Amino acid sequence: MYKILCKDGRAKRAEFQTVHGTVQTPLFMNVGTAAAIKGAVATTDLKDIGCQIELSNTYHLHVRPGDKIVKQMGGLHKFMYWDRPILTDSGGFQVFSLAGLRKIKEEGVTFNSHVDGRKIFMGPEESMQIQSNLASTIAMAFDECAPALADRQYVENSVARTARWLVRCKNEMERLNSLPDTINKNQLLFGINQGAIYEDIRIEHAKRISELDLPGYAIGGLAVGETAEQMYHILDVTVPYLPEDRPTYLMGVGTPANILEAVDRGVDFFDCVYPSRNGRHAHVYTKHGKMNLKNARFETDDRPIEEGCGCPACQHYSRAYIRHLLKANEMLGMRFCVLHNLYFYNNMMKDIREAIEEGRYQSYKKSMLESLAGGEE
Repeated sequence: MYKILCKDGRAKRAEFQTVHGTVQTPLFMNVGTAAAIKGAVATTDLKDIGCQIELSNTYHLHVRPGDKIVKQMGGLHKFMYWDRPILTDSGGFQVFSLAGLRKIKEEGVTFNSHVDGRKIFMGPEESMQIQSNLASTIAMAFDECAPALADRQYVENSVARTARWLVRCKNEMERLNSLPDTINKNQLLFGINQGAIYEDIRIEHAKRISELDLPGYAIGGLAVGETAEQMYHILDVTVPYLPEDRPTYLMGVGTPANILEAVDRGVDFFDCVYPSRNGRHAHVYTKHGKMNLKNARFETDDRPIEEGCGCPACQHYSRAYIRHLLKANEMLGMRFCVLHNLYFYNNMMKDIREAIEEGRYQSYKKSMLESLAGGEE
């Protein structure tokens, strides 16, 4: 299913075969939380900007329209008109992000819905059932994302429970994949490594979950309050204890610089809301850093956002026109910025893959980091 084609240092260039197609790694997954990329970007656009895997959110789709409705509509692929792989996260991150609205027990977590306040219970079995109804390609294990700077005793207890939950997820997914009415009987389960910034907890948890022989492994609980240096250190010490012959996914990360550093440490799956969120606020990525298109200096700038960029916005429209749209609160301006940013990320991943193939990843990473830090054009 996962085949390493070549390596350059610790950086891996691989391909991953799934029931919904083969993807090339390292890759960036475009985040469509509620089965839509925020910023008026359709699934038909995603192919134009090089997206290989779309990511949706279990908790949000459970709240609305409801995972049973998605199943009734033929699963998430049919519902959102997307024939490439989809990864669904487990709802576990909401345990972290909705801290004031939840109660954690061994059985699972009781939430108050952020939409209407109703009580929702989600444990490993419920998360797997929801993701099975969504019929995603890859389902993430249900875990608790403990705060990065939480005290040691809390993290130890949380990680031990997350490890027990993973066994329950695996057993439930095997049961669900065997049922006659399951839409995707080849759904894959990825386990998640936790442990905050405690390297010994991270390493022990990595060893423990590796024994379950899952199709892929993620590193969660990073980019949630720790420094970039702390994150890179945790990757340095943890990744070697995860199976090299399986995809390694760094959840919720990150900036272009974060991705470049993590690839160098053996990570090959990424997702982050930055490109779409920043795009919706007029911040666009270029090889020379980020720029705010609302700035007055772009009022009569007839250049594209980035010279040589192949995105739909840069192919036809100027910085001046996009700035005008943004200042006039026209949705089209936001759409152009999001399309550009997602193209930038996906195209950067393509460049990363080529650099690894050609054995020049270190020089590529160095020049890219220098360029990104160079400031706006």
